[in-house]
Amino acid sequence: MKILIASDMEGVTGVVDWDHVMPDRPDYPRFCRLLTGDINAAVRGAFAGGASAVAVTDGHNTSRNILIEELDERASLNCGSPLTLLSMVHGVDQGVDGVLFIGYHARAGAQNAVLDHTWSDARVANLWINDRLFGEAALNAGVCGHFDAPVLMISGDQTACAEARDMLGDLETAIVKRAVGRMAAECLPPAVTAELIERAAQRAVERLKAGNAPAPFKVEPPITLTLELAKSEMADKAMTLPGARRVQDRKIQYTAGDMLETYHAFRALVGMAR
Repeated sequence: MKILIASDMEGVTGVVDWDHVMPDRPDYPRFCRLLTGDINAAVRGAFAGGASAVAVTDGHNTSRNILIEELDERASLNCGSPLTLLSMVHGVDQGVDGVLFIGYHARAGAQNAVLDHTWSDARVANLWINDRLFGEAALNAGVCGHFDAPVLMISGDQTACAEARDMLGDLETAIVKRAVGRMAAECLPPAVTAELIERAAQRAVERLKAGNAPAPFKVEPPITLTLELAKSEMADKAMTLPGARRVQDRKIQYTAGDMLETYHAFRALVGMAR
């Protein structure tokens, strides 16, 4: 049974500020260690639950955040920028049975959510897919579902975990902090969160093995992506993507045949909107 751990950083133990997750800030190395600790807890739990192989994808920023010298030796690490067209869920097309989301954050605009955003804090105001508001968890889960891989677990603050359960169903959660604002939270120490993550990962994989895990998250085609950008000039630039339609001021729409095309179109639109 092969498990993919897809990681981000804003939802990691102790993270409450952009200074904690940006490579040019002095606090960043310390939080890379905390990220690696959260990942290792998930690796331990996955193997305890019955996984035969675990791959980890570093999905934050330039994908060079996890400390490989401190990574559990049983896991492999996908890192480096760019990480192919599947980005944050690189490797999900390689025979993965289930996916664990570690260190995730809530969608842009969510209340009481540490560093809430959707892909780009500076460019994306909102994302809808088939008229439903999506964050990164649902977006990446849709790509996983395209390859029939269910998302089994998520760790992050209480709002990220609740958003994932609302969108993806009865998956396991590990709440490592309780946000009281965008840059403030009641945080649990690493020794406590490691146990929470390990137990949730173990339960998640055990459920997969027993046949009662959540189903893969499927988005039915045709799929309409609606992207609201932060500024009108960004929408001007995004309109250079063939097939894009300007529907209102800063809102761009694109219709796709499946979730993989939707993912690629979303990333292209955001990339153009600089």
